[in-house]
Amino acid sequence: MYKTVILGTGPAGLTAAIYLARANMNPVVIEGPEPGGQLTLTTDVENFPGFPDGIMGRELMQNMRDQAEHFGAKFIRGWVKKVELSNSPFIVTVEGLEEMKTQTLIISTGASAKLLNIPGEKENIGRGVSTCATCDGFFFRGKKIIVVGGGDSAMEEANFLTKFASEVRVVHRRNELRASKIMQDRARNNPSITWSLHCIPEEVIATDKRVTGLKVKNSDTGKEEILESDGIFIAIGHRPNTAFLDNQVKTDDLGYIIVNPGTTETSIPGVFACGDVQDHKYRQAITAAGSGCMAALDCERYLDSKA
Repeated sequence: MYKTVILGTGPAGLTAAIYLARANMNPVVIEGPEPGGQLTLTTDVENFPGFPDGIMGRELMQNMRDQAEHFGAKFIRGWVKKVELSNSPFIVTVEGLEEMKTQTLIISTGASAKLLNIPGEKENIGRGVSTCATCDGFFFRGKKIIVVGGGDSAMEEANFLTKFASEVRVVHRRNELRASKIMQDRARNNPSITWSLHCIPEEVIATDKRVTGLKVKNSDTGKEEILESDGIFIAIGHRPNTAFLDNQVKTDDLGYIIVNPGTTETSIPGVFACGDVQDHKYRQAITAAGSGCMAALDCERYLDSKA
């Protein structure tokens, strides 16, 4: 029987682990086969407080993990196949391991950016391909940038990136945008944004580990061309990693876990959620870490109330 089990090892889960380990709660952290969350996909992180010269994303996550382990957190690697939350203690089933029973559960499984799944995309993430404008826009000061997408997030990122880039081009496979009218108007009225509509992305072009363009095909004429670019931002949405919960915890229409305002409490007492799995607005490492702190404190108070 464990006091608490944490699912996920991004900034939220690791911060929760640090706090709970320091409180002698002996947390067990379940990390998947690619631990560290989305931050391990980026290179330099320059907006996390305390690192004036920046830090590599993977190094920051390793430092957090080492800190949690130093205070006594236990890490187990494996896929969480299912959780049973109908009764307390909760049961967590990890592939290849025996069932784990826990008094509390912290869900920090994050959200995955939707990708185009075209050649050259995944292998160039962090080398010119990005899924976060606020994270990486600064690195493209004075550069040509492509934003792929037609929804609100794509319009918002395109507008934001004009603060840095010399040119921002929006690529969308249709002529009509899915974005709300106000977001469309803001983007269309921005003189720094150009448009390539009816264009289907086919391949990310890169040389010497550096993105140089995006190969697209016109959906009307079938003509292919390469749009020159120093960076490509994929803005087609995120998918919260909540499928394994099997609808046991209340979520919104997009699948993000709903928490009580000002807390990390979910619809099930003793189950807490932090990080991007419950945040589709900010999605920053620092806000995720902050919510991980909140989850640890909420969890500790819950256990104290049951003692």
